[in-house]
Amino acid sequence: MPVALGSPGAPAAPPWANQSSGREFFLLGFAHVPALRPLLAALFLAMFLLTLLGNALIVLLTALDPALRAPMYFFLRHLALVEICFSLDIVPRLLVTLLRPGRGVSPAGCALQLLLVLSCVTSECFLLTAMAWDRYVAICRPLRYGAIMSPRLCHLLAATCWLAGVPVSLVFTVWLFHFPFCGPRGIRHFFCDIAPLLSLVCADTRVLEANVLAATVLVIMVPFCLIAVSYIGVLATVLQMSSATGRHKALSTCASHLIVVVLFYGTTGVIHLRPKASCSPESKQVVSLSYTLVTPMLNPLVYSLRNKEVKAALGRLCCSY
Repeated sequence: MPVALGSPGAPAAPPWANQSSGREFFLLGFAHVPALRPLLAALFLAMFLLTLLGNALIVLLTALDPALRAPMYFFLRHLALVEICFSLDIVPRLLVTLLRPGRGVSPAGCALQLLLVLSCVTSECFLLTAMAWDRYVAICRPLRYGAIMSPRLCHLLAATCWLAGVPVSLVFTVWLFHFPFCGPRGIRHFFCDIAPLLSLVCADTRVLEANVLAATVLVIMVPFCLIAVSYIGVLATVLQMSSATGRHKALSTCASHLIVVVLFYGTTGVIHLRPKASCSPESKQVVSLSYTLVTPMLNPLVYSLRNKEVKAALGRLCCSY
């Protein structure tokens, strides 16, 4: 005799498997390791707080200290603001997913998160490119640096970096959410992203995927190539320097930026260049942690907290209170 629905002996169906639960989506981040969820939540919360503290400190120092008025620190402040926005968009929902599994996300909430993710990733790509170009001008054109990197140009570049991601993210978010979603709405990720959402669509998405690939090449690969060209020029100039001290100082200002560029572009490229890649959703979750949690936390350290000028500014700020 079959077990009656709702009887004590019947296994409880997860909320995302019940199509009568409404139009909500359910984030299934790290569902394959349920025993580790409390530990992961504690770890991610600590990383989140360190990210907010470190980046907020960078914003505060570069805004208040007169010694940190160079274009490099201007762009660094905007990068820190992007990282704060990115973390605030991703981590709170991730913590809710880990601590309260099965809690749904409305389509509007999921679309908003995707919109902000795409916008922040695009803005960060362009900001990293602007920072690389700033280093190129500072090292390869030192006598014209002040004239080229004028305050007006810096503000224009920053505004472009912030606004460039809006049309791209808006177009793809609206386009994706116009498709019909069929069956259980369990998203095998810890945030709403294009790849896991595409797996829930019951329609032909080849045109969308082709456009996502084209946009990814423009947003990720073209800036990466520009960064590579900038640093080839920097390296050529550094090798021609006669002073070992000058070579060391020039390279030290670029090393941290290169580390974060490789980490950020490498992981975002793996995820977004192939939205329906063959690697498992669990593997993509681990890779995504790199640019959603690790890089924002490390940026204040690798970029500036080990920088002598920033350390001096931090000392002056502490002494003033």
